[in-house]
Amino acid sequence: MELKEAQARVDAWISRFEEGYWPPLTNLARLMEEVGELAREMNHRFGHKTKKPEEPDQDLAMELADILFVLIAIANEQGIDLDEAFRRVLDKYEARDASRWTPRRGEASAPAGPAGPAVGDDS
Repeated sequence: MELKEAQARVDAWISRFEEGYWPPLTNLARLMEEVGELAREMNHRFGHKTKKPEEPDQDLAMELADILFVLIAIANEQGIDLDEAFRRVLDKYEARDASRWTPRRGEASAPAGPAGPAVGDDS
């Protein structure tokens, strides 16, 4: 699904209700809640915090998708075209970090994958 289609589907769903989009700071708080849920699950799986025996495992894909939903809602409420914004941010990373990382053997410039540098890591 393209981001434009995802934005349209989120808009169609939210538009079904009288309340419509929440105000920006409420959506930001909601985003932080969803990121916290992802952080908790990641810490349980990969960090030092063990789960309580009665705590169920969470679906990492769904936690990420919850974050994406709220991000899309924020973009929609603010009138932001995420396809265009994402193209711009990829161009920024490709230009800024073109020679920052060690290319994989046999490749002039390999995009970072799941095991590569973190996208958005400005350090």
